[in-house]
Amino acid sequence: MVLKDSLMKLLKEKQISAITVKEICEFADINRSTFYSHYTDQFDLLQQIEEELIEDMSMYLSSFNFDKKDNTLEKTVKLIEYFASKQEECQTLLNENSDSSFEKKVSQVARRFMIKNWMEIKPVDHENSEYLSAFIVSGSIQVMKVWLNNGMDKSPQEIAEIITTIINKGIFG
Repeated sequence: MVLKDSLMKLLKEKQISAITVKEICEFADINRSTFYSHYTDQFDLLQQIEEELIEDMSMYLSSFNFDKKDNTLEKTVKLIEYFASKQEECQTLLNENSDSSFEKKVSQVARRFMIKNWMEIKPVDHENSEYLSAFIVSGSIQVMKVWLNNGMDKSPQEIAEIITTIINKGIFG
């Protein structure tokens, strides 16, 4: 845990490629041999942190039983509430110092839990559904990043409503 915390603190200051195992170990006050008994390098440690968070997010979202009526908003609220509960980790992993793998993993979770419902609610041109889902998910993640960086200045419900309104009615709808 101390290794993970150390890497997360270092990621707030610099990119993963600029962080060394030696730095992580010095920050954590442990021997490098201890580090290497658990991880191959700093990228492996980062991947483990990301995977644990994504697994936790998936389990959290799976724990809710949504009824078919208006569950897109409910699911969006739950996803945003999860981000709020893990604000520091998500903000760090989605910042410019982290690589984009966490964002890609979040996109996969969002597609799995959200897009299916959006597609059921609004009939879409299936020929272009891949483009539509990429736009929806990427835009939603960007909104959440701005929200995290703004100190979560709105409630999860308000952010979910902003996202679902843009998706359902369009930017100018």
